[in-house]
Amino acid sequence: MSVVLITGCSSGIGCALADAFKAAGHEVWATARKTADVETLAAAGFRAVELDVNNRAALDRLAAQLEQHGKGLDVLINNAGYGGIGPLLDGGVEAMRRQFETNVFSVVGVTGAMFPLLRRNKGLVVNMGSVSGVLTTPFGGAYCASKAAVSALSDALRMELAPFGMRVMEVQPGAVDTRFAKNARYEAEQVINENSPWWPLREGIRARANASQTHPTPAGDIARDVLNAVQKARPPRLLRSGTGCRALPLMARLLPKALLERILSKRFKLHGLL
Repeated sequence: MSVVLITGCSSGIGCALADAFKAAGHEVWATARKTADVETLAAAGFRAVELDVNNRAALDRLAAQLEQHGKGLDVLINNAGYGGIGPLLDGGVEAMRRQFETNVFSVVGVTGAMFPLLRRNKGLVVNMGSVSGVLTTPFGGAYCASKAAVSALSDALRMELAPFGMRVMEVQPGAVDTRFAKNARYEAEQVINENSPWWPLREGIRARANASQTHPTPAGDIARDVLNAVQKARPPRLLRSGTGCRALPLMARLLPKALLERILSKRFKLHGLL
């Protein structure tokens, strides 16, 4: 039985991952930011911990709990994240900073805090990226950039952790049936306003917020694929799963950039403005 720590388990992929690993007989430490979600996880039989992945003191406390538990850590799944949607210049630097703090900086922060425990068990780090890190879309620039950064960090960590017998796997889901779209719509509506130069294109912004829910894959299917990959003797460096997980990266690799931009501009209603 492996000890597995998963961040961002309040809903969606994180919750599905916790369920899948627990059902497979692993000891799951499931974290969430809100107290009510932690209580729900505890009632479901997980070792539930309230955790803000950007809070160093909270990370140190969790590491101390795991240390006291005495079994080390076999698998860390950096799942916590969200999608900030809207024009880059409307959101500005502050929106970018919030996006990167949760989606990117926390990968380094959580992994660093758990490093001694992972090193002891020659553990596996799983970073949840996205096909959005491969195919950049309008009105999703901050999110796409954050997931591209996760991919680069995963490659760097894989090489840097290898001397300690540790491994790194990146997961790039496609469209998944989660609360992502609802949360993305909420984030977008905070940005959209009549003073924005992109106000006439607001339906395109809303279309981007809903894009992840086009024929989405159930979160449980993604979790099953991750579980199966983690349990292999040699987990893959990259796992893609879900609707569009192969077609979209293929488009990004094969189509001329100008053609791809025309397709995406049409898809998200970027008509000319005077």
